[in-house]
Amino acid sequence: MEILVMAAQLILGLSILVGLHEFGHLIAAKMFGMRVEKFSIGFPPKIFGVKFGETEYSFGAIPLGGFVKISGMIDESLDTENMSEEPQPWEFRSKPAWQRLIVMLGGIIMNVVLGIFIFIIIAYQYGETYYSKEEVNKYGINPSELAEGLGLREGDKIIKVNGEDYDRISDTYDSDVILATNAYYIVERDGKEVRIDIPDDFLNKLADSDGRESLIQPLQPFKILRITNKEGGANKAGLQAGDYIVSVNGIQTEFFHQLRRELGKNKGKEVNIKYRRDGTEKEVLASIDKNGAIGFEADILLKRDTVTYSFIEAIPAGTVQAFKIIGDQLKAFRKIFRGDVNASKSLSGPIEIAKKLYGGIWHWLNFWTMTGLLSMVLAFMNLLPIPALDGGHVMFLLYEIVSGRKPGDKFLEVAQKVGMVLLLCLMAFAIFNDVFKAFT
Repeated sequence: MEILVMAAQLILGLSILVGLHEFGHLIAAKMFGMRVEKFSIGFPPKIFGVKFGETEYSFGAIPLGGFVKISGMIDESLDTENMSEEPQPWEFRSKPAWQRLIVMLGGIIMNVVLGIFIFIIIAYQYGETYYSKEEVNKYGINPSELAEGLGLREGDKIIKVNGEDYDRISDTYDSDVILATNAYYIVERDGKEVRIDIPDDFLNKLADSDGRESLIQPLQPFKILRITNKEGGANKAGLQAGDYIVSVNGIQTEFFHQLRRELGKNKGKEVNIKYRRDGTEKEVLASIDKNGAIGFEADILLKRDTVTYSFIEAIPAGTVQAFKIIGDQLKAFRKIFRGDVNASKSLSGPIEIAKKLYGGIWHWLNFWTMTGLLSMVLAFMNLLPIPALDGGHVMFLLYEIVSGRKPGDKFLEVAQKVGMVLLLCLMAFAIFNDVFKAFT
């Protein structure tokens, strides 16, 4: 079921992204009187299509992209049959260079607008909820195994990040930290300050993990909020809302991750649970089910701060969030080119996108967040000056505008073929890389 949910989210997300991207090209082309022959979401073979006016609108069976076929343009279809004939007024090639430039930028602009719009709505609808530095440092952090590899320890209190103060726990694993050069933490441990360096190639290891959000979490004291399963071990043992679970089989469980760890070790077994109620500690035997649960909902005793935005306030907040993604892409590319990061570790294809970004649970906030992120990434990648990408066409058009000379059709055709080969190789590498990661 999880695989179906991941696939459905990926297909819906890509359909939205590709559909609006290609619509940006289409609407710009029609605005300048160019004839648009085909508009497709997905690549052939065609599943179905319908023709309105001069344009056929269709869905392809391969949902990994899409295209717009504009008359008189050398594009990924490599249809050059009519290019030897006299240019017609409705053709792409007969229009001024500035109009053709806007058409080629149309898809990128639509992706940027979509990304900004999504993040504005998320900021307005949900605001921001976070653990402050002060709240986290009441008890310290719960580092993941990957963070422990850096040298962080359970109970450490992060005082500074890269020598600077910070406001919230997400600042400790923000991309400004992970993608920085010579990044480091200053932590308080046993009353002393300790420096923890983050190696420049840390992104390689992070790519194999569950993501930045699981890297560092606060230690979470808890109590029972409510019993959720009348047949569960907690209810049968007489545990109640408001009880504090102190230990399991003598192992301290002051924090929620400790409880989950001990319950997970004893799936399907009966354990001794010590709990505190009204200042008095008692012990009971409780059965743990096969999933490592005893049937209660936890009340995490850390205070979350919340920032809410009016719609006007959400506009700059969402816009900054959207363009930060572009900045992160530039930093990541710089690390790749410097050799700090292995490209195969950073490059994800459709399988990894479905698995790591969308996941196997359909949660609309996560879906739209990831779709907004991918929209900005798609805009950035499409602007790269590679033939067959929009950025390649933009590069040639800028050359034409500056020099006053248009590249020859034969040159553009060869460049398009080279670009297509490069993109197909890159796509094949990404998919192979996904499969390799899945089985290693």
